[in-house]
Amino acid sequence: MHLFPAIDLRGGQVVRLYKGDYDQQTTYGNDPLSQAKVFGDAGSTWLHLVDLDGARSGEMAHLQAIQSICSHTNLKVEVGGGVRSAKTIDQLLAAGVERVILGTAALKDWAWFESLMNDYAGKLVLGLDARNGMLAVSGWEQTTETTAIEIAQRVTDWPLAAIVYTDIAMDGTMQGPNIPATREIAESTKVPIVASGGVGTLDHLRAVRQLPVQGAIVGKALYEKAFTIDQAIAAVES
Repeated sequence: MHLFPAIDLRGGQVVRLYKGDYDQQTTYGNDPLSQAKVFGDAGSTWLHLVDLDGARSGEMAHLQAIQSICSHTNLKVEVGGGVRSAKTIDQLLAAGVERVILGTAALKDWAWFESLMNDYAGKLVLGLDARNGMLAVSGWEQTTETTAIEIAQRVTDWPLAAIVYTDIAMDGTMQGPNIPATREIAESTKVPIVASGGVGTLDHLRAVRQLPVQGAIVGKALYEKAFTIDQAIAAVES
């Protein structure tokens, strides 16, 4: 299992939102590259990066910052937020991104998303963000009538690199991940699951480690110094 330390970008700054609410933002810095280097220097292999402006507008706003991180660290970077076209996927891969996360675009144009599987096998991650089990899109501002489980089962045999599953109600709360829901989705599909949302203690990470998942995303707990990146890596990967 891998640790995925998270960097969320908004207006060029490193931020965290509370339960996905753009009006409840905490800013932790204005140098994404320096933050990425902190994670990499501590031994992290992966970085989970979200362009929050892109998620909301549909147009990536931080490509230059992403490229800089890929060029100046050894981190494997996965990026989501504002990816709505094959052109953007190509730009990100050319910038050095390891894999690209699609959420809103995939769910709103399923035929297009399915058509990408041949050209981008193993390079795409499906982002499933759920509120009370129902999927949310467009920066979590619109809730759909589709469940995360339904979609996870639909893509079970697709050549996806992973599914990032986020429980919106827990995201940014540090109150603990939704273990039952994460277990349920992990057991419903053959696509590897990366769990996201709610980690606030090392015990939370140890609990996720007991699930059949590829990794866990941690953001606010690191920025609030609930534990160090070194401790988190040890809890997840040792």
